Amino acid sequence: MPGHTPYSADNRTGTYLHYGVREHGMAACMNGLALHGGFIPYGGTFLVFSDYARPSIRLSALMGIKVIYVMTHDSIGVGEDGPTHQPVEHVAALRSIPGLLVMRPADAVEAMECWKIALNTDGPSILVLSRQGVPHIRDDHSVEWASYGGYIHSPSKGEGERQVTLMSSGTELHLAKEAQSQLEAEGISTAVVSMPCMELFAQQPGHYRSEVLGDGTLRVAIEAGVAQGWYRWMSNEDGFVGMNSFGASAPAGELYKHFGITVEAIMEAVKSRL
Repeated sequence: MPGHTPYSADNRTGTYLHYGVREHGMAACMNGLALHGGFIPYGGTFLVFSDYARPSIRLSALMGIKVIYVMTHDSIGVGEDGPTHQPVEHVAALRSIPGLLVMRPADAVEAMECWKIALNTDGPSILVLSRQGVPHIRDDHSVEWASYGGYIHSPSKGEGERQVTLMSSGTELHLAKEAQSQLEAEGISTAVVSMPCMELFAQQPGHYRSEVLGDGTLRVAIEAGVAQGWYRWMSNEDGFVGMNSFGASAPAGELYKHFGITVEAIMEAVKSRL
């Protein structure tokens, strides 16, 4: 960034380490910095390259040290970068590591809240961020809702009890909100749940989780990745709109249509199960 220079033997006033394309080395160095003390190390790369950093990420979790990983280009939204750069299964794989907070915020408000969580937690965290721009969809920041891991982002507005709960994270949350508007216009009472961090949500009291997820409602999860991880919050009758393959390269908007991650697909997933 302008005004910043890399730290080196010749420049002891530098403000960052220029790792280059060395994800494993970067993560290992950050572990060392955290163990030394005096720093909260953070480093960034594409989410798909978390595979290279994974051994050190696991060690961060094993040791319970404060290291922050910032992983961008988090989905098929990488567009023309190609299928090798599509992190289809990576969020699910990272969520499976015990002791690691995996946070996928939906807009700038959630991103700020997740950054604060990462700074104040004792163990390692990963912020999973998009390449493409996302709409601003939350104005109320009087409560830091991301700290609950999951929360009702948009309650049902129709009369009667909630029928449907749409659960999502990251760049797909705005699709859930658009689907909610259309479903409610058709008389289907629908709430939208934002799930920026499953690990934190799992720590909440059972009554809170039940209230958020809407016991007895049809649940449909929406995420531009594989379904693993979401099954914890779903029954056999519930639905998932996301990825079950990869291998296409095109602009992000075309890829979302190609893989069926659209408002129309969410509507179909709901109506076919009610």
